Amino acid sequence: MTEESPVLYQGPKRVLSGVQPSGDLHLGNYLGALAKFARMQHETDTFIFVADLHAITVWQDPAKLKDQVREIAAAYLATGLDPKIATIFPQSAVPEHAELAWIFNCVARLGWLDRMTQFKEKSGKHKERASVGLYTYPVLQAADILIYKATHVPVGEDQRQHLELTRDIAAKFNHDFDAPGFFPLPDPVTQGPGARIMSLRDGTAKMSKSDPSDNSRINLTDDADAIAQKIRKAKTDAEPLPETMDGLAERPEARNLIGVYAALDSRSDQDVLTEFAGQGFGAFKPKLADLAVAKLAPIGLQMRSLLADKAQIDAILADGAYRARNAAAPTLAEVKAKVGYWAG
Repeated sequence: MTEESPVLYQGPKRVLSGVQPSGDLHLGNYLGALAKFARMQHETDTFIFVADLHAITVWQDPAKLKDQVREIAAAYLATGLDPKIATIFPQSAVPEHAELAWIFNCVARLGWLDRMTQFKEKSGKHKERASVGLYTYPVLQAADILIYKATHVPVGEDQRQHLELTRDIAAKFNHDFDAPGFFPLPDPVTQGPGARIMSLRDGTAKMSKSDPSDNSRINLTDDADAIAQKIRKAKTDAEPLPETMDGLAERPEARNLIGVYAALDSRSDQDVLTEFAGQGFGAFKPKLADLAVAKLAPIGLQMRSLLADKAQIDAILADGAYRARNAAAPTLAEVKAKVGYWAG
């Protein structure tokens, strides 16, 4: 670990985040990330990318990857991101990410990466078979953030360790190359309500696009009938809803559905419980289904409309990549000068 430079970064506030194009987006992605992106774009300079460089740390079908990138872009647009306000782009279209990542590979230390728990979880018992890219994934993530000198990054609990590594890399670069305050030490943006949506089939497991059961999640491309049916089939228990959150402590499925309702309706969990206290799921689920359909069905409709016009999505991504490169290039040029690279 390194000591932070006493000279603080003086640049503007900027937010950066991205989503991998490796499967269908679902309710958890919407509440935990996409809905927040749409709000943040009106508050600060916002860069949102499709993380296709990160995606290939595990095998992706090349014939499908480009369409998967378009699907993530369509989700961004359908959930409220405005390409005239936010910069929306494919990561691979901005080579400055990868070039800065190599320099950061030479700044980061092996011991730092050895402590990254995500690699241990994803590689499992077959560490030797994992790609080098999966191991150095957090270094590329640091480059994603710092190439734009982003000051704030929305992260879930599973990514906090990676953001700490980004801060370490930034501090060490600033120190090693006598550049105090050059890179910011980015702060996490607390995800807040909806940050952790659990499976509809198991309230102890996070909702995931990799779950083999499609009924475990509500996909953003689901139509109204599918959304309502999945809510009706969601696992619950036989007890009525309590008056306080303490009464849900040992009821993970009930707690999850209350949390989903609260996040979709921009209310607190306790407020929802107060409304439905004493009622069973026979009364609660239809109300949740109506709310979910009202909020999510228009998103799926808009996504399907956008995906029917690939040229429109490609044009938005190309424009975003152009703007992103214009923002990234000056940072990379400064980094090269500080490292001592030949300028030509």
